[in-house]
Amino acid sequence: MTDDHSLPFADDSRGELDRALDDLMSRARDVLTTQGRLRALLKANEAIIEHLDLPVVLERIVAAAVELVGAQYGALGVVSPDGGLEQFINVGMTAAEVTAIGHLPQGHGLLGAVIDTPHPIRIPLLAADPRSVGFPAHHPPMTSFLGVPVRVRDEVYGNLYLSNQSSGQFSAEDEQLVTALAATAGIAIENARLFAETQRRQAWAAASAEITAALLSVAGNTLSTLAARVLAVADADVVWVLRPINASMIMAIDTARGIDEGILEGQQRDFAGTIAANVIEARQPRQFDDGSGTPVALSAGRSLGPTMAVPLILSGLASGVLLVARLDGRARFARGDLEMAADFAGQASVAMELAAARTARQRVELLEDRGRIARDLHDHVIQQLFATGLELHSIAGASTQRDVADRIGQSVASLDASIQQIRTVIFALSASATDGHSTVRHSVIDLANEIAQGLARTPSVSFSGPVDLVVVDDLADDVVAVAREALVNAVKHADAEHVSVELVVIDATVILTIADDGRGSGTSMRRSGIANLEQRALRRGGTFSFDSSTTGTRLSWQVPVENPELTTG
Repeated sequence: MTDDHSLPFADDSRGELDRALDDLMSRARDVLTTQGRLRALLKANEAIIEHLDLPVVLERIVAAAVELVGAQYGALGVVSPDGGLEQFINVGMTAAEVTAIGHLPQGHGLLGAVIDTPHPIRIPLLAADPRSVGFPAHHPPMTSFLGVPVRVRDEVYGNLYLSNQSSGQFSAEDEQLVTALAATAGIAIENARLFAETQRRQAWAAASAEITAALLSVAGNTLSTLAARVLAVADADVVWVLRPINASMIMAIDTARGIDEGILEGQQRDFAGTIAANVIEARQPRQFDDGSGTPVALSAGRSLGPTMAVPLILSGLASGVLLVARLDGRARFARGDLEMAADFAGQASVAMELAAARTARQRVELLEDRGRIARDLHDHVIQQLFATGLELHSIAGASTQRDVADRIGQSVASLDASIQQIRTVIFALSASATDGHSTVRHSVIDLANEIAQGLARTPSVSFSGPVDLVVVDDLADDVVAVAREALVNAVKHADAEHVSVELVVIDATVILTIADDGRGSGTSMRRSGIANLEQRALRRGGTFSFDSSTTGTRLSWQVPVENPELTTG
């Protein structure tokens, strides 16, 4: 009996139908697989474009690529402008493995091949490729390899490196997927870079506004504020304002912020042949990847890495350098940082000019006050003292009592000495600061004030005769040297209450007398010092006397105005 539900098929027809069904199912599986991988690609694209922080974006790109093609290891190498790799972000290795390997790849072998030839490279077995240079110690084994360039506009920003595909080797489809992901990665990187640059420019603009406000203020150290703001905005480790001391490029660290700022500020170093010297000579800002040649030693053996150096232009001349640096091993500065640092250097130059102008103005005001005081002393105080002296002198002449007349005479002598002292003060107050050189009066007064720190009272100083017209050049040097030696000895040995310095020019003779009321020099004073003073006098055809006792010391140094040795030849 025949089964009505069965359909008779020839054996050949049955085989063709099975094959068609298998082919249809295979194609359906391929479609599903492709659809799944496309979904994975969309998901990966979404993962890398949802962030704007560049370090996060770079790590997301590597993680998405590893997951997309089933790789065990992945990395993104950022290409340095000078070649090689600047950064290396990896996924798949543990922190212990990364530490054991040590230094980052330098961009040689296959990694370098992807850099040099910016096209995808797919290799079934790394060890069999002649471009492979092997792995460093402690590096995990890697077999299959896929390298794809990541472009930002027309620039190769870096390369995606993938290894150890789960099925054994990477397919052409894997290469296509990673290439598509790299295209999206380029857009994400560009967006992140633009966002980071915008943030930097906003920070620089805010700092610029703060510096502008500081420039308009008369209070505070503008250069210090500027250096601190540059340190923060540029994410630097040190910021120095360097100023040349002389033509041989000895520079002082005028302002220091960052690492060792308290130690370095005010120090002087020889910067000849260094970054700073080159920038001053060229008068152009420059950027360097290595600042280790800077002659400044940081603590803990640290050295400078990425560095920006910008000249400070003052009145058309390069008067200093703004040096901004990060420690060795840190990322280089962005391209826009140098331009913005140059703008800041312009503000630093304005700050220096304003500071110089304020100092000059304050000095003028001080000189005006000193001139007014000098005029008041001369026009009022001296005249009153002189009138009082004349009156006392007339009273003494009319007095019939000898002891009263003597005491009045002593008072008149004291008034004369006071008038002489006031005249010395008037000269010190009213002397012009624009002569371009220091007179012997200034030198002696400055010396007395300097030595006063070691005495009970400031030495009294008096002058008589055309001192500044006659005592000049090497004669002035001798006078100041003799006065210094004598005053230093008074500080060290005399223990005096009063010390006087008198410089007189009379009858073509210069007479320097220094006296004190101390206990005398005894045997403690260096005979070499006395001999030196005597030798200076004899060399000029003069004389020298030195009297010291328990009641005081008196030194007299006399020389003719013109040195006979210089006039007889």
